[in-house]
Amino acid sequence: MQPLRIVVKVGTSILTNGTMRLSRQRMLELASQIVFAQQQGHEMILVSSGAVAAGRERLNYPDLGRAVSGKQMLSAVGQSRLMQIYTELFDIFEVVVAQVLLTREDIGNRTRYLNARDTLLTLIERKIVPIINENDTTATHEIRVGDNDNLSALVATLVEADLLVILTDQPGLFTADPRRFANAQLIAQVSHIDETTWALAGEAGTALGTGGMITKLQAAQLASRGGVTTIIAGGREPRILERLLAGEQIGTRFEAQTTRLESRKRWLLTEQPRGVVRIDAGAARKLQTSGASLLAVGVVGVEGRFERGATVLVTGPDGKEIAHGLTSYDSEALRRLCGVRSDRIAEILGYTYGDAVIHRNNLVMLA
Repeated sequence: MQPLRIVVKVGTSILTNGTMRLSRQRMLELASQIVFAQQQGHEMILVSSGAVAAGRERLNYPDLGRAVSGKQMLSAVGQSRLMQIYTELFDIFEVVVAQVLLTREDIGNRTRYLNARDTLLTLIERKIVPIINENDTTATHEIRVGDNDNLSALVATLVEADLLVILTDQPGLFTADPRRFANAQLIAQVSHIDETTWALAGEAGTALGTGGMITKLQAAQLASRGGVTTIIAGGREPRILERLLAGEQIGTRFEAQTTRLESRKRWLLTEQPRGVVRIDAGAARKLQTSGASLLAVGVVGVEGRFERGATVLVTGPDGKEIAHGLTSYDSEALRRLCGVRSDRIAEILGYTYGDAVIHRNNLVMLA
């Protein structure tokens, strides 16, 4: 099959195998499946819960009540322990892992969004497996609602993943709560999440985990709107990732509501431009006829003040609006790069975010 970019989210209940401590055996099985998928050519990113459980285990299960500060303390202790275990397990397969701590604010801020995306894409390009967790030591609201489900969807959208796999202690979404109704049936596929779907979600999760089917549906909806297909499946199923990638129907599949390109284009068209980038006739012609990226050599002027990653309006020499795009450089840097060849960017700025002022993938033509 064609190589995919895959985000795998695993919850605390899976990592502990339903016990009070992290299950090294379960984590080894997960690591081996991710490595197997990577060896098949897939690009793998892991969003992992478990820091609080690891901290609780490390401190011999203290009774800290329900205070957020207590959970943040456990997370601070447990995060390094969690990564140590992951590092040791992936080392068995000679695969390097990298810790990435994120919050919603990191993805909501445009500059931090781009920095996070660039870091993750660079890691997977080098066959390093990013292991992402909510930054629980600074987050407050998120730590209470189990936001790693939603974080995994945000990450999947951030890196333009093909597939988000959420591994949980339930086999998927059922027609009723299977813990209460013996005749509940697993729903194999959901084409659209509506009020009926939400009614099936039930209550939030387990004693160790903080998520539930509701947050998983939220994640599936968010990913779907970003052009990412989502599968919610039982994390205790043997060889679950291998079987999913082989095409076996497991869990509940939520189809993407749009393509990733359409999602980005829709967003770029509705985003209010923060500035204007004026280009020469040659650059305008290349953008309109060749599907090229916009290079600094074709830029003749910059209007307004904006940060890297801002949506800008691109205009031709006659002032005609040509495109909306996400700029790779802020306005100050871009003014210094007007008319400059790409191979001189690092020399002039002392750094580079690539040859393109606006990459073709981040450009929507208006004319």
